[in-house]
Amino acid sequence: MELKDLFITPFYLALIYAIAYGVRSSVTNVYTKKYFIPALTVKLVGAIALGILYHTLYAGDTNNYYHQAGIVYHAFGDSFAAGFELVTTSGDVTPAISKYTDQLTWFGHGSNEYFVIRVAAVFALLSFNTYTVIAVLFAAATFTGMWAMYMTFAKIQPAAYKELATAVFFLPSVFFWGSGLLKDSLCLGALGWLFYAFYRGAIQRRDILRCVLLGTGAVGVVFAMKIYILLAFMPPALLWVFNESTRDIRSPLVRLLAKPVFLGLGAVAAFFAMSQLAAADARFNLDKIGEQSKLTADYLQQVSKTEQGSGYNIGVQDGTLGGMAKLAPQAVVVALFRPFLWEARNPTMLLSALESTYFLILTLRILWQVGVGRALATVSSVPVLTLCFVFSLIFAVSVGISSGNFGTLVRYKIPLMPFYLSGLYIMQSLINSAASLRKARQARTAQLARA
Repeated sequence: MELKDLFITPFYLALIYAIAYGVRSSVTNVYTKKYFIPALTVKLVGAIALGILYHTLYAGDTNNYYHQAGIVYHAFGDSFAAGFELVTTSGDVTPAISKYTDQLTWFGHGSNEYFVIRVAAVFALLSFNTYTVIAVLFAAATFTGMWAMYMTFAKIQPAAYKELATAVFFLPSVFFWGSGLLKDSLCLGALGWLFYAFYRGAIQRRDILRCVLLGTGAVGVVFAMKIYILLAFMPPALLWVFNESTRDIRSPLVRLLAKPVFLGLGAVAAFFAMSQLAAADARFNLDKIGEQSKLTADYLQQVSKTEQGSGYNIGVQDGTLGGMAKLAPQAVVVALFRPFLWEARNPTMLLSALESTYFLILTLRILWQVGVGRALATVSSVPVLTLCFVFSLIFAVSVGISSGNFGTLVRYKIPLMPFYLSGLYIMQSLINSAASLRKARQARTAQLARA
């Protein structure tokens, strides 16, 4: 951060808020309107706080992204054609850009990080290469997808709109790690748009062309950086669509007969999508996922030991899918409910521990209220709950096994957090609604008996 951050950033913040107030009425309703500006604010605060933390206490990815985006920014100053080629290149080195690519650590074919540099470089052009402005533009871009995610959840279960705002926007880890100049921010925003596109286009069957374009763009963004998010999300999302399709069948008998067919088609489509995504990146071929997970976990655990960090070990990995399956229960626990409070070693980890404790308490409370059997029946009968929990569990297994230390886990797991907590809140709302309806019926029955 430099002195110019203090002078330039307020003008861009004012512009962002002016745009936000201008569009608020067209993207909210009477219930959600009050959350729009506060939700945007926590995203912006999270982006700025992340930058301050990394520039004052830690060195990290956000500094590296900014430095390398600055190289592309200065290339535009030397030659617009060279700068434009650096932003749009497929990874090939040409004479026009070779002197810049020699300075770019993350340049090359298959670089997951270079997509972030492209976006940051474009934002640098709009902000005189000012770190804080680039960060808040990342936050604003991410917010659009998060708001689309929230409005989708709120339309599915309007009675829980207050709790859903907390799930999507106000979890500290999500607005801190998912707002600034990082891959996590762009992936989280794109995931929100993908969720919206599935619901609006495939389930409501409205604005289909627009949703296809939005969904394709969102897939492209996530694919460029973290393909494993798509591997975890696409199968349950396709099952969600096929599950919802059976609800349109009016005849109970036909619906009962059609449901297994739709589920089967959904499973086939989900497997095909997963196979196609995995085939696009050799590291995530189905026969290599276990090996890649082991390599990542071993590396991160070694880094944690070297830096005396907060490593954890859930068992020995053998680099196979079977080995991952054996570790799945421990991985789910560590991703959803750890670090425990006594495992926190710094303020950011303490926030994560508090969130994990809340997840654990809320989960146990719902299971205690309705029982495991009824909870599972509710999840299987409500398609959006199936999506939320299947995605969360798949993703939890993935990041729980491969992270190796809590510092990395806190960042890696943020895509599942809004979905898991939203699923809990929707289930709680459905249970409470059913209980209220049951009490009302009992009261009417009692009144009729006395009449």
